[in-house]
Amino acid sequence: MAGLIKREDIDEVRSRTDIKAVVDGYVTLKSAGIGSFKGLCPFHDERSPSFHVRPQVGTYHCFGCGESGDVISFVQKMEHGSFSETVEKLAARLGYELHYEDGGTGPRREDVGKRQRLLDAHKVAAEFFRAQLITSGAAAARGFLAERGFDPAAAEHFGVGYAPQGWDSLLKHLTGKGFTREELAQTGMFSTGSDASRFYDRFRGRLIWPIRDLTGAVIGFGARKLYEDDQGPKYLNTPETPLYKKSQVLYGIDLAKRSIAKDRQLVVVEGYTDVMACHLAGITTAVATCGTAFGTDHIKIARRLLSDDGTGGEVIFTFDGDAAGQKAALRAFEEDQRFTAQTFVAVDPNGMDPCDIRQQKGDAAVAELIRSRRPLFEFAIRSTLAKFDLNTVEGRISALRAAAPVVAEIRDPAMRPAYARELAGWLGSEVDDVLRAVNAAAKRLREGARTGAPGNQGGGNDGANERTQHRPGPQQYGHGQDDGQGAPQPQPAFARPDPNDPAARMERQSLEVVLQQPGMLDEGQWERFKAARFTVPAYLAVHNAIRAAGVVPASAAAWVEQVRQELPDALRGFVSELAVTPIPARDADALALYCRDILNRLFELQVTHLKAEKLGQLQRLDPNADPALFQQLNRELMELEMQRRALREIQ
Repeated sequence: MAGLIKREDIDEVRSRTDIKAVVDGYVTLKSAGIGSFKGLCPFHDERSPSFHVRPQVGTYHCFGCGESGDVISFVQKMEHGSFSETVEKLAARLGYELHYEDGGTGPRREDVGKRQRLLDAHKVAAEFFRAQLITSGAAAARGFLAERGFDPAAAEHFGVGYAPQGWDSLLKHLTGKGFTREELAQTGMFSTGSDASRFYDRFRGRLIWPIRDLTGAVIGFGARKLYEDDQGPKYLNTPETPLYKKSQVLYGIDLAKRSIAKDRQLVVVEGYTDVMACHLAGITTAVATCGTAFGTDHIKIARRLLSDDGTGGEVIFTFDGDAAGQKAALRAFEEDQRFTAQTFVAVDPNGMDPCDIRQQKGDAAVAELIRSRRPLFEFAIRSTLAKFDLNTVEGRISALRAAAPVVAEIRDPAMRPAYARELAGWLGSEVDDVLRAVNAAAKRLREGARTGAPGNQGGGNDGANERTQHRPGPQQYGHGQDDGQGAPQPQPAFARPDPNDPAARMERQSLEVVLQQPGMLDEGQWERFKAARFTVPAYLAVHNAIRAAGVVPASAAAWVEQVRQELPDALRGFVSELAVTPIPARDADALALYCRDILNRLFELQVTHLKAEKLGQLQRLDPNADPALFQQLNRELMELEMQRRALREIQ
């Protein structure tokens, strides 16, 4: 039986793993100063990036919601695995062999994390489908691709495959690779007959697209019907599984994520072939939903990749020109204002999708479709107006009544009156009449939001409540900890330091330097730092933890973790905060100067405190009663003053 992973191996995995490389798989990070990076937090919805990563110390911290930790806790929270499973996964990524306590040899195959086994099964299945595409039985699949302008290289790039027509081809292949029926039942790749004994391939005689997550791991499949005698739906996707949540999946995101982050553009299309057509036409920011509308969870993923912080970026929806496509666009409008990026709609006037356009007109026409995008607000309003006969008075009045709430839902206070004026022009109405109708609709929306009336589409707080619930309180760092059974356990509470207090600010800055740049302190500075007096309780606790942590290890990440372990849970996140706070330095020379300056100012403050104590003692002393002590105190005061001046000279 497997034992616990040895502590030294956990420390080794933590220190060897590049936390930036791992976080980059989930969040678009940008430079935030020397050695520091920031992006939109993956743990809560936010508009401005407050999630910071400092690779040198192996730590992340969100200044918005307070989430913090090291690379192990990050992966554990993102993938919902156990601690041991997470360490094993990171170790496998490094090629590092783990050792276990009590003579354990690590988990046997049946003890391996269930998630990893599911991922392994999907990887093997994707390879199987891809290999089947070049067999004689896959002629129809290759023909389908060729008819739509996709050559073998395109199929290989997207990992497109073929599911044979037999009932158990994939089942035999995976069981032959050592996967059990119990494991395979959780993958969604198999179906069960009316009697539980029948267990067979879900995808049969179909063209197959692997659906991957942000990290590139296959988590599901999309399958297209090829034969007339196939009684199933045209497209069949993996059902909901522990890996595959359709509301959180975007096809092509693994291939598009770098371009999305670089170009700050996201193109949302409707199908797998549309994603392929866009990418091959140079629109490498294209993704598609998988059998569901583009919803809130998709937006969270997109916003993190776009760095959607109000400084630019665009989201472009492409829909068919038919009624269903317009309906999809209006659904997108309902979600639009969760973005701060500009949102657009690109619709071909002939009703063709990107795949059709590429097939008939070439790559340049696909690029032109994206360039011809129109603001989503405009599309939503014009689609509403199209339902009415604007040549009649009755039609224009009805159109205004229907379109005014659409304009009222625009939360941007500068955009709303601008679109009200546009609406007046499209209707041929007086601007004041339209503004009154829009303001009345906005008032109804606000009243509906206050009363919780159903059907309210606007006036929401755009995630503000969620951010508030996650944000640490302004007064203290924590009261209790859950014991795992729902009962809060008493934990020490620490008042949140006043950022406007110069002494408190000095204490904080010195802790930031020591946690982030311990190698910049020589032996003498370490001794002076340890002897320094901290007055703010939270900072004093961290200072004591640094002293208790002892010798600084070679790895800065291990150093921060060592300090964190010396503190109560309520302050461990605070250590991460100190460890990732950007230091205001442009280069290595400026960094060294800043660190030296901060420490010298701390030491000078300590000298000033000691001088004040000695001076008070001297003033209370009768020089005739104890002349020797009087002379000693004077000497000590002179020495302290010399130290203070020396510190001033080297600043």
